[in-house]
Amino acid sequence: MTEPAESIDTLLIVDDEPNIIHSLERLFRRAGYRLLHAENGAAGLALLEENEVGVILSDQRMPDMNGVEFLSEVRERWPDTVRIVLSGYTELSSVTESVNKAGIYKFLTKPWDDEALRETVRKAFHLYRVTRENTRLNAALREANADLARWNQELEQRVEEKTREALRNLSMLRASQEILAHLPLPVLGIDPDGYLVLVNRAAEQMLGITSGYMGELVSDVLPAALTRVGMGSDTSGVCQLPDGRNLAYWRYPLGSASSAMGTALVIHQLDSASQA
Repeated sequence: MTEPAESIDTLLIVDDEPNIIHSLERLFRRAGYRLLHAENGAAGLALLEENEVGVILSDQRMPDMNGVEFLSEVRERWPDTVRIVLSGYTELSSVTESVNKAGIYKFLTKPWDDEALRETVRKAFHLYRVTRENTRLNAALREANADLARWNQELEQRVEEKTREALRNLSMLRASQEILAHLPLPVLGIDPDGYLVLVNRAAEQMLGITSGYMGELVSDVLPAALTRVGMGSDTSGVCQLPDGRNLAYWRYPLGSASSAMGTALVIHQLDSASQA
């Protein structure tokens, strides 16, 4: 099959009388339409398979396939095409059948009024353009809605995955905090700006501070010796508190294995044997 001709101003005339076809072609030749003609419905269908037709002018009484039968098949296969019946017979049954089965736009009689027929065809082409554009827009809308539904589904899946990941991380964080709280060694957390961000239970008991001090400057909460250690650069050593207790410390800068910033300070009170 060849590619359909690209012209929304193609007029197909279907009539079994050659003189009628010639008269109609003369009438519309100056209107700028691309004109096609067929002498029966089968030939008309063959032309429609090869060409994009906007408007069809069809006779009603034709051999083998009458106008209603022809236009009914056109309606089924090319629903946007505007269908007009031009007949020398005006029986009510023919008109009703054309409207109900073939979905015609107009039922006109022969002989016709040239100006009225030209105006009818002009309006029919306008209707075809509007209908075709609506069809295109509806198809684009359906495609956009399908894309939107797919994106929403993907977004919901991603949100669900991120939610599960966040809940896992929260669970891990809470478990880590609980483990840290129960460690027998005192642990302090200090952020890069020198604020106390973590105090476990062992540290609270050793230093006599509580978690309520978190968010305060270490210089306002900790002894000066521990402040120097926490804000210094030594990785380990021994410092002495004002009450004479000696503490071993291990300082771990954060950020090598996570996005955390600051310092973890682990301390241990030395007994007399250890000091000796």
